Amino acid sequence: MSFGYIGDTSTSVKQQVKNKGILTTQESFDLERQGFLGGSLELISEQTTSGSQNYNFTSIKENKYDVHLLIIDGYTSPNGSQDFGFRLYESGVLETASVYQYAIQRMGVNGTFLEQKSTGDTFIWCDNTGSENWQQYLYAYFYNLGNSSKYSFCSYQRTTRRNTTGGSYNDAGNYLSFGGGVLPQTSTVDGIQIYNSATTSTGGTAKLYGVKQI
Repeated sequence: MSFGYIGDTSTSVKQQVKNKGILTTQESFDLERQGFLGGSLELISEQTTSGSQNYNFTSIKENKYDVHLLIIDGYTSPNGSQDFGFRLYESGVLETASVYQYAIQRMGVNGTFLEQKSTGDTFIWCDNTGSENWQQYLYAYFYNLGNSSKYSFCSYQRTTRRNTTGGSYNDAGNYLSFGGGVLPQTSTVDGIQIYNSATTSTGGTAKLYGVKQI
């Protein structure tokens, strides 16, 4: 398929198809799908999130991408007191000290609102729970991970389905949240951990993508 040419359209340039450098909507879609435009995604790694407490992405192509997208689909945890969020690897070493900062706004379908924030925690907080099961659905963007001269940031949006009755997951237990966090250290981040403080997940998948820049 021929695409529009952005640049010199004079007679000195031999174009396969003469045009004025304008891309149609379909041409833009095809170029993005083929990985030639900003916003295109490359799947770096995929994991089934079942049978372990934490899940590590330790080969993230941080030298190629300065933006990463993590999609978690149906991450399922049994009941029990637990925290859920992200930790980062710095040059292969998992950072577990109380250095992470975050701010989260959570909304329940019953009209409740909760703000969660910290300027010094051992992970970037997404959720916590007690005597209930849950399923997590979220996407998170990570920025500057491989840049040793910048802080590493993340932002995310999330839906949690909770089972508080011992039956099936239902809308009455739904929570929506958005927020983000930062590792305020100039370091080379070369890995991401999906962190659970206490329990072993029983289902779901996680996919990590690199986001192509313009």
